[in-house]
Amino acid sequence: MMYDQTRARQSAGQTPGPAGRRSPSPEPLLPSDAQDKITDRLRHALNTFADTPREALEEAESAYDEATAQLVNALAERRRLLRAGWQDQNPDAQSEELRHALRQYREITQRLLHIH
Repeated sequence: MMYDQTRARQSAGQTPGPAGRRSPSPEPLLPSDAQDKITDRLRHALNTFADTPREALEEAESAYDEATAQLVNALAERRRLLRAGWQDQNPDAQSEELRHALRQYREITQRLLHIH
């Protein structure tokens, strides 16, 4: 099979979806309910800072710790699922399946590199 230069140059958000369509955005790394809970905790810390600055800072730190722990766990699970999808296949695995896994690794890694 020939190397597909067009696909190799696609940005992370341009991986093909069903029937060759482009997916509108990558799958979130954390579920929205987890994001909402952490956001609420941060908002609470900001709102209570004037009255209890030390407690507000501790709450913000705790929210940070929770966010990083959940992100690490989510990334580890994503890696486990990706690896299971290609590692246990026979050596003659379909090139398209391997290409899909490579695009997924690229997308996740690029997202991590662009966190500001």
